[in-house]
Amino acid sequence: MSVKFGLIGGGIMGEALLSRLIVGNMYQAGEIIVSEPALERRQDLETQYGVVTCYNNQELLKKAKEVVLLAVKPQVFSAISQELWELASPNCSPTIISVMAGVRLSQLERAFPGCPVIRAMPNTPATVGAGITAICPGSYADTNSLKVAQTLLSVVGEVVEVPENIMDAVTGLSGSGPAYVALFVEALTDGGVAVGLPRAIAYKLALQTVLGSATLLAETKIHPAQLKDKVTSPGGTTIAGVAHLENAAFRSAVIGAVKSATERSKELGNG
Repeated sequence: MSVKFGLIGGGIMGEALLSRLIVGNMYQAGEIIVSEPALERRQDLETQYGVVTCYNNQELLKKAKEVVLLAVKPQVFSAISQELWELASPNCSPTIISVMAGVRLSQLERAFPGCPVIRAMPNTPATVGAGITAICPGSYADTNSLKVAQTLLSVVGEVVEVPENIMDAVTGLSGSGPAYVALFVEALTDGGVAVGLPRAIAYKLALQTVLGSATLLAETKIHPAQLKDKVTSPGGTTIAGVAHLENAAFRSAVIGAVKSATERSKELGNG
């Protein structure tokens, strides 16, 4: 069985895609090769998914025929690109898909000259198939390469195509957003504990409230302001809570978080 899909980096996001590709029968385990520096991690991936693993990225690029997914920290991209540059060519290289925050298409195309390159930004809900991924194609990516990327990344959630000039903003919002939501759930839980709820009950209430509210917005297509208005009655409990959040600059803090994360994504791309 020939190797079709290569994964460089066996971390959380890499494994999320790997598991979903296998469960969804997009690739058989024997068609996948994973490059990972940590021996214990390679052994875990081999045992759990039945895939072939290796330590050498050059070996992976030689074997993978259709797609190579770069799922490593942007800080190590320079070392990996130097390692693989001599092997890359437009005649034999697969489609390169990068999920590295901040790494530009121009950087990827210098590392893989002439190759079809797709830049992508998924988020951690991808690990349960509920993520969203923004993608943008490089100058050598044709319709087929883009379709391959869309199909592959759809196994972990929704996919949207965006121009590259807003990819850092995508990173700041949806890429980093799960952490903001987690902080809110944690704070909502602590608020429940502060007013006398047992922590387990407070957490269950907080989690389901966030999940249910997001589902309601998604299914009804109403604007978030409409949902807020539906819940707030004159002189009631909810408007008292909303007023406190406004006094604490809650919305400004969230906006600032997205802006700060966006700027950091730009810094990573320039570093």
